Amino acid sequence: MIATKSQRGATLPETLLVMTVLLGFMFGIVDFGRALYTYGFVAQLARQGARWAIVRGSNCTALDHCPARSGTSDVQSYLQSLNEGATDASKIGAVLSWPSCPQSFGTGNAANAPGCIAAVTVTYPFKFMLPFVSGATLNLSSTSQMIISN
Repeated sequence: MIATKSQRGATLPETLLVMTVLLGFMFGIVDFGRALYTYGFVAQLARQGARWAIVRGSNCTALDHCPARSGTSDVQSYLQSLNEGATDASKIGAVLSWPSCPQSFGTGNAANAPGCIAAVTVTYPFKFMLPFVSGATLNLSSTSQMIISN
């Protein structure tokens, strides 16, 4: 079929429109994948932070930062050292707390004693790379709890 003069170049705007939508979807999928990867990393950091806290209970004497203190400084420094290339270590936030301490082991109600629960909450501000949502920040957060056994 031969195109007439009025039909020449009509495919260019159509191609531009379709390619814009297609590329937007493709980059959206990539950005969503980055967000899921970052959330998985934040959840893993929360687990690592809780593990770090439970081995530094009130009976700890042989490790660095023994015993662990509630707050941010020690656990946050440790978790920032575990950073991988896809995240910015300086933006990783972590808070250590002991939400409950049962008196089942005869140690009283002291924080970080055996039987206490160590909870670590990790936060990370995720930035999108898509142009139409580049200013948006998604605050990712995960909490992990473990029981101090010794």
